[in-house]
Amino acid sequence: MIAKRERESVVALCRDLVARGFLAATGGNVALRVDAERFAVTPSAMDYSVMTAADVCVLDLADLKRVDGDRQPSVESGLHAGVLKKRADCGCSIHTHQPAASACALIGEALTIDDSKLSAILGARVPVVGYAPSGTGWLAGKVAAAVRPDVHAYLMLSHGALCCGADPAETTARVAALEAAALAELRRRILSRPAPSAGRARVLELIAEAEAEIS
Repeated sequence: MIAKRERESVVALCRDLVARGFLAATGGNVALRVDAERFAVTPSAMDYSVMTAADVCVLDLADLKRVDGDRQPSVESGLHAGVLKKRADCGCSIHTHQPAASACALIGEALTIDDSKLSAILGARVPVVGYAPSGTGWLAGKVAAAVRPDVHAYLMLSHGALCCGADPAETTARVAALEAAALAELRRRILSRPAPSAGRARVLELIAEAEAEIS
């Protein structure tokens, strides 16, 4: 098996993300750089609970040709390849439909990160990448064009989020920091409404519970 260690790391990373509520069933996808020319990526439409290292695909970074693995690679392989090519310092890319960040992706406004701890992890701003259909070269191109060396998390309009980092640990920390920043933004928006709605107190309770789980 080519890149056995990286493929095992992809499986372990996915299981950790599922346990923390950032991935579920077959939603989202993960990529891990193998070397300068190849990367490992989750297979398409496979439940993380049964995925093994043998199911993880190894692709050529330049043209997405399959180097090893029998399953079809994630439809978002081009998305991850674009990020890894633009960010030579990044070895890991995670695309999620995590709840709060995905809600902010529906709102479609960039997040300004005022919290110093979160900005140290994410950067000062989380931009929104304009909408394009999932799994298309159009989306991959839009995200690649938005990639900057000091921006480590991106919202994809009406879709979800993408975080990148040097390794799985750093990238997972950015996924968690993004969710915390998104929860803070949702709270700000709720509290800024001119009149309390009937369910506002309960929504704020749910936000607080989600923040406690992240921490």
